[in-house]
Amino acid sequence: MIFNAALIQTTTKRSYKDNASDIHNMVYQAYKMDAEFIFLPETCNFMESRRKIQFQQAEYEQNDKSLEDFRNLAIKYSVWLSVGSLVIKSDENYLANRSFVIDNNGIIVARYDKIHMFDVNLGQNQIYRESSIFKPGTKIVIARTPWGRLGMTICYDLRFPYIFQSMAKLGADFIAIPSAFTHLTGEAHWEVLLRARAIETGSFTIASAQTGNHENGRRTYGHSLVVDPWGNVLANSGQSLGVTIINVDTTLVRMAREKIPFL
Repeated sequence: MIFNAALIQTTTKRSYKDNASDIHNMVYQAYKMDAEFIFLPETCNFMESRRKIQFQQAEYEQNDKSLEDFRNLAIKYSVWLSVGSLVIKSDENYLANRSFVIDNNGIIVARYDKIHMFDVNLGQNQIYRESSIFKPGTKIVIARTPWGRLGMTICYDLRFPYIFQSMAKLGADFIAIPSAFTHLTGEAHWEVLLRARAIETGSFTIASAQTGNHENGRRTYGHSLVVDPWGNVLANSGQSLGVTIINVDTTLVRMAREKIPFL
């Protein structure tokens, strides 16, 4: 029930070919640090704001080069990967923001499409309308792993407690929240939301994040976090690029839920 988790924090560029080398190097670093389960952030294949270019670059899942790369990396280093999310073509009119869990044999054991679309107006000319280009998912997903059950979410899902409660009731021991939180909302809400979701479900929250200034003009907050079921922050990556390793003991889940049986 104990494993070494690695959080990879990146500043994704506009195309996967420009990101691949950095991601490969970070996965290798995580492997050298004895990571068993590696967590990547949201949209780790590319970040592009221009709709036409997004559709030109996105591929259907079966043809996506980045997904093939991640499956090969899992085999090469015999590690599990939580591929935070990839921008994948859903159909001719919409994309999907899709997360994958890949085992150490390169097999996709679970996939999840982001349910809650980031449709907000934050002021300061920061307006986002994910629903104009992304098709939302409709299903809660739990992945079985050697260390327990992993609940899958993506970024804006963090603001909707019901999905986390549902996962905990379905037996999730730890919940992945890969993200590209804006710097503005990250400063205000990121840590407190991750701690709240951990406390109210008695689960670990594991959140790999994008950081810094991106080529598409977006600024993300970073601070990849691991929070234990009692709400303690075990790891915080700050705003730097790189790999953070942390030992996760899922027996703490049972202990937290026995102390306060809120589920």
